[in-house]
Amino acid sequence: MSRTKFAITPGFEIGGTLFKPEQLAVLGSIVGEDARIELTTFKQLYVELEEDQLEEVKQKLRETGLEIHPAGFFTKSLIACNFCRGAEDAGLDVAKALGDAIAGYEVPSPLKIGYAGCALGTSEPLLKDIGVVKMKDKYDIYVGGEGKSLKATVGVLFMSGLAAEQLIPVILQLIKLFQQNGRKKEKFSKFIERMTMEKLREAVS
Repeated sequence: MSRTKFAITPGFEIGGTLFKPEQLAVLGSIVGEDARIELTTFKQLYVELEEDQLEEVKQKLRETGLEIHPAGFFTKSLIACNFCRGAEDAGLDVAKALGDAIAGYEVPSPLKIGYAGCALGTSEPLLKDIGVVKMKDKYDIYVGGEGKSLKATVGVLFMSGLAAEQLIPVILQLIKLFQQNGRKKEKFSKFIERMTMEKLREAVS
């Protein structure tokens, strides 16, 4: 029998992206002994199980408040800070809306998007493919960060001073450009180098 894999995340709350004990208890009770659960670097759990269990398991997990996302070459759920200054100051509502908007798009290689509610950047947005940093009541976007290799690089400032309502459309345009112009298995940082920052800004502006 074939097996399939999907990702789960608890979404956002004040205090961070946290799995609740009851959610983990349900997960452990329904996936079965043969399932495999993997912790990823982007705050998701990958669950691999028999395909005939898939829909029933997903439904029960959703009932606990967990979010279900595809695994593999897709945009990942938003990697956000712990909102230590509270929802209003750190932009929790904006982060929630952004997370809902960006997760699950098929792309040439996995795309990680980070969000920080202040310049402390505790979610390390500048090491993500696309990083958002809230600066007072405006937002800056960085692109091309890479934290996994021996030649780690910091993202480059792409746009600054965006209003909240401008943020999601710009991020979605970046994702669309990557979908349309990226090569198979090409990292987002390499895509930017090939396309050039100037052409990327022209395409999004």
